[in-house]
Amino acid sequence: MPKRVDHAERRTEIAEALVRVAGHRGLHAVGMRDVAAEAGVSLRLVQYYFETKEKLLLFGLEHLTGKFGERLAARIRAAGDGPGPRAMVEALLMTALPTDEESRVFHHLYTSYAVLAVTDRTLAAQPFIKDPDVAEAALTDILLQAQDADLLQPGVDARLTAAGLLAMSAGLGTSILVGQRSPESATAVLDDHLDRVFRTVDAAS
Repeated sequence: MPKRVDHAERRTEIAEALVRVAGHRGLHAVGMRDVAAEAGVSLRLVQYYFETKEKLLLFGLEHLTGKFGERLAARIRAAGDGPGPRAMVEALLMTALPTDEESRVFHHLYTSYAVLAVTDRTLAAQPFIKDPDVAEAALTDILLQAQDADLLQPGVDARLTAAGLLAMSAGLGTSILVGQRSPESATAVLDDHLDRVFRTVDAAS
């Protein structure tokens, strides 16, 4: 009796191969043949699951997003029972910083995809941009809840602050990748900014 193929598992294995190769060579230098070799499968099989390189890249980024969610959930659990809004915001921003190999690859590939999409219409047409939008909406919601609980400094605009924090996190992440700043230095910058957003009474949350 022929072995039953788990298609979802096979797609995930191919996506993980893409992440490994792209993490070393850069997203721009990776072809479907490279991914097939890394995954130990034929090029035809990769093309069967992902008709184009663009679809493969998008699935790979979706896979990375799922891993990001797992790391974020673990960081929130580590913050203890009922973490406050500041702890939630810190968890989201710190998970995005490239402080270890997995988060480094995540930031590297997401940034690379965004750069490639500037000149590649096919990549730009993919729904990649929705993930940052979702993160901004989630962060805004946390800040609005904090504002309702009188935990933010006077005059803080939750929506503008959420956008600014994510932009700051992205910029700090890139500065870590290129060696301009250490993870500790980037963390200190984020902490300083959060001190200007949250009231002191929430600092231990």
